[in-house]
Amino acid sequence: MPCPSPHRRRWPRILALAACSALAAQAATARIRVDIEGVDGAARRNVLALLSVERYKDRERIEPDAVNRLFRRVDDEVRSALRPFGYYEPKIDATLASEDKERNWVVRIRVDPGPPVIVDTVEVAVHGPGAEDEVFRRILAQPPIARGARLEHAAYEELKGSLQRAAATYGYLDARMERSELAVDTARRRAAVYLTLDTGERYRFGATEIRQEVIRPSRVRRFLRYQEGEPYDAGKLLRTQFALDDSQYYSSVEVLPGDRDPATHTVPITITTVRARRTYSLGAGYGTDTGVRGTLGWLNPRVNSFGHRLRLQVQASQIIQTYDARYDIPFGDPALEKFSLNLTRQQQKISDGIDIVENSVKPSITQVRGRWQRVLSLAAVHTVTTDAVDGRIVDDLLVPGITYASVPEGYLGEALFSRTLYIELLGSQGLLGSKANFLRLDIQSERVLDLAPKWHLLLRGEFGTSAVGNFGQLPAEYRFFAGGDRSVRGFGYDALAPTATAADGTVERIGGRHLIAGTVEIERDLPHNLGAAAFFDFGNAFDRFGDPLAYSAGIGFRWRLPVVTVGIDIAQALKAPGYATLPGPRLHLNISPRL
Repeated sequence: MPCPSPHRRRWPRILALAACSALAAQAATARIRVDIEGVDGAARRNVLALLSVERYKDRERIEPDAVNRLFRRVDDEVRSALRPFGYYEPKIDATLASEDKERNWVVRIRVDPGPPVIVDTVEVAVHGPGAEDEVFRRILAQPPIARGARLEHAAYEELKGSLQRAAATYGYLDARMERSELAVDTARRRAAVYLTLDTGERYRFGATEIRQEVIRPSRVRRFLRYQEGEPYDAGKLLRTQFALDDSQYYSSVEVLPGDRDPATHTVPITITTVRARRTYSLGAGYGTDTGVRGTLGWLNPRVNSFGHRLRLQVQASQIIQTYDARYDIPFGDPALEKFSLNLTRQQQKISDGIDIVENSVKPSITQVRGRWQRVLSLAAVHTVTTDAVDGRIVDDLLVPGITYASVPEGYLGEALFSRTLYIELLGSQGLLGSKANFLRLDIQSERVLDLAPKWHLLLRGEFGTSAVGNFGQLPAEYRFFAGGDRSVRGFGYDALAPTATAADGTVERIGGRHLIAGTVEIERDLPHNLGAAAFFDFGNAFDRFGDPLAYSAGIGFRWRLPVVTVGIDIAQALKAPGYATLPGPRLHLNISPRL
């Protein structure tokens, strides 16, 4: 009798494997859709978070039996999800339907939350030495849970957590909850909250051990935001950490409390640091105003044991090249006070046809007082200005100045990339070498308001004015110009200003005595780090108040990459004083390091 062919024996196996593969593929593509009606907002999100069918719905493989087991949990899971929101007697109607031969399932859940549990008793008390402390009084004055409100477990936990966090933050390290109870009477739909905190004695800062060999110990202790013997405050430890981080002396800093001493009610502090190295920095960007621009910097954060710093920086673009050396000597509170000496050489093109070469030596004193940073300076300036109207002019003068800039609450000397308000006043006169006695005021302000989660309003404005004895002798860098990427878009860089005619008939923008400029911009966040904006700009540089302003409007696109931000704006001039014809649409492109 002949033996069966080996190929014939393989066919049943192949067919069986094919059938299994088809069934596996069918199971692998199974999906569950969950529809919920009757609840929304935070309650709906909590229901979805606790539903097993929601968590398993996108699994690569799910069997019909598993779907049914998950569905049987729906009623209990929905009830558990609604209790934290005060709904203890919901009515739940859930159905499970199969679509396309048990490959796609639909779970429909209709919820009637029912009447909520109402809070009718709130008894919160703080006992002990800290009972009258303002930090606890603020919490008790506006608790997140109140009589007559719907019960929310999260509000109860928030109130309890606020008391415990306040105690831990402000030195009541032996505090304990004597009573912590949330009682719910489901029959009466009433809830009672009972919280009692015993603060215990408040601890104080003990001795501070500083492990560092970078600057003198007496200097580093000036960075501390607390003193030994003061009431303990964890926020002051954090601010000390920030102050030391921002000092640039250290690559890493740890400010840690030690074990508290119940006998003396003190907490020792240990500060551990790692010395920072000299650093190089390199940056690049592009702007319609500046063209390609780049920055190269070098920083020695610790020149000597007194904590002096030295920074060298070169910035270059098509319109401006700056070479800057700055030597900083911290004094007083070293996070907020310093003496600086700047040596600067700058070559700049202003408007069309005005070239300036400036060399300056500028000592200054920077101090922070509350919400304001003040800088007092005296610049010795040598300037060579070349233009078609006046030819080559050389100026040697001293220019004293003062600036005020608003800083955030708790500011500790970190770099500021935007200023809510900036005010600069400077000037000079004949005794200081100036050919034109002048006083110049420049005020700038910028704010971003969040109108909604994805909508933002940018408001930016600048006002400048000057009193000048002989305007024709005023160096061009102290005159006002408008127009460009961060001024009135739709116009070129410094393209808005009074003009003069040279002997050869050339018309040149020479700058004005005064300036007004502003921006109103609405931006909408889009997915994938994109954004769209619509804006309206206005402004001009002029010699007499009442002279007409320029206006423009446009739309923009923002692309926020991990390293840089790309901004593209298209602006159309609506009114252009001093122009024979209205300029056409203008593209503004700005590629800058992301801050």
